[in-house]
Amino acid sequence: MFDVLVYLYENYWRPEACPDDVQLARKLSAVGFEAEEIREALSWLRDLSAQRELVDEPSSARPSMRVYLPQEQELLGEASVGFLCFLESAGVLSPAMRELVIDRASAIGIHPISLEDFKVIVLMVFWSLGKEPDSLVLDELFVSPEDRLFH
Repeated sequence: MFDVLVYLYENYWRPEACPDDVQLARKLSAVGFEAEEIREALSWLRDLSAQRELVDEPSSARPSMRVYLPQEQELLGEASVGFLCFLESAGVLSPAMRELVIDRASAIGIHPISLEDFKVIVLMVFWSLGKEPDSLVLDELFVSPEDRLFH
């Protein structure tokens, strides 16, 4: 599923640029993605689209403190929680966007979710809201720690 999401991010600048689900599924199948993987990704994106309207930026820009439940800590893992904290402290992820990211991570059903997959979820939340992460965030999303020049 994550490969499909990354493909959509790389090939469609905004969700509105995507064709309807039937045509998109055909295109994804023609590129070589499996039917189940396509179904999962499109369902996940539909749910994301339904919830993105709940992100009211002006009211969600207020600072907030998030206490993670044990189930959320198990789901996200230490690295993903740390990454969320980094994004919030950098001022690029609002509390409402954070909650949307956590919700979409919960919908995956993998415990704990890998940091690499979690970063794809974060990227897709930005994408669905029509926001382009700044270069610092893009670097964190796409460059693995082993590939960085400075550790």
